Amino acid sequence: MMWILFKLLITAGMVVFISEVAKKSDRLGGLIAALPLVTLLTLIWLYLEKQPESKIANHAWYTFWYVIPTLPMFLAFPFLLKRFGFWPTLGISVVITLVTFYVFAKILKPYGIELL
Repeated sequence: MMWILFKLLITAGMVVFISEVAKKSDRLGGLIAALPLVTLLTLIWLYLEKQPESKIANHAWYTFWYVIPTLPMFLAFPFLLKRFGFWPTLGISVVITLVTFYVFAKILKPYGIELL
């Protein structure tokens, strides 16, 4: 139980740290948020918990493919925010991500990459 609490505190602390940095600097906050810090922590947690290398490798592999369809949301969000406000933009962004992900998964399926 202590291990889970430790992981929770470290991971949550990272999110809090990034949001605090973003308050002071848009660019630095964005840069830190764009780094795959959560993924790196996840890989470390999996390794320390003696997970098989195949599981760790698969996590990195799928993370790559899952990141790509999230990128259009980051382009749409600033544009939509000016027109609709925060909460509607957040909702629209989630829909954009889900639709993009579904289409992306369908495009990759014939190439042997199963995301769904």
